[in-house]
Amino acid sequence: MGPLHTFAAEVVWTGAGTSGTTSYTAYGREHEVLIGDKPPLPGSSDPAFRGDPDRYSPEELLVAAVAQCHMLWFLHLAATAGVVVTGYRDSASGTMRVEAAGHGQFTEVVLRPRVTVAAGTAEPGSDLADLHARAHEHCFIARSVNFPVRHAPTPVHVGPPGAAVDVGGAPVPRGVLG
Repeated sequence: MGPLHTFAAEVVWTGAGTSGTTSYTAYGREHEVLIGDKPPLPGSSDPAFRGDPDRYSPEELLVAAVAQCHMLWFLHLAATAGVVVTGYRDSASGTMRVEAAGHGQFTEVVLRPRVTVAAGTAEPGSDLADLHARAHEHCFIARSVNFPVRHAPTPVHVGPPGAAVDVGGAPVPRGVLG
């Protein structure tokens, strides 16, 4: 068995106000996520659950964690395979079902990566399916959740070095995704 890695985070509730949890509507859902010496991450519940829309919800952070993990593994595997990635953007989304009793669960996360690569390192129009599949197999987060993580990549954009490529209908400079 391989080495164990431990990750720690501190969550501090800041929404007690003057009355605390005297009722469901009396308290704020605001909190901070503290991880080492990094800047605090402002958290709240989703606005659907009386949260602050200007703060990150646990549900958003879960979707982001799945997308981040996939991207980092994809970049690693691309570098190893000689595919020069010059841009990567993922418009990930997650679906959560809430039951009548109030509890719920995620039913899926869909990753929609758009990858730009240097000319000659991948086939034009390729979706790099093998690299995405291998990244999924390696992603610690995707391997840890109990719901499907699907991939719907946009075909890879390639071009000569320094040329503009079309990403979602708008030409942009090489390595910049719109």
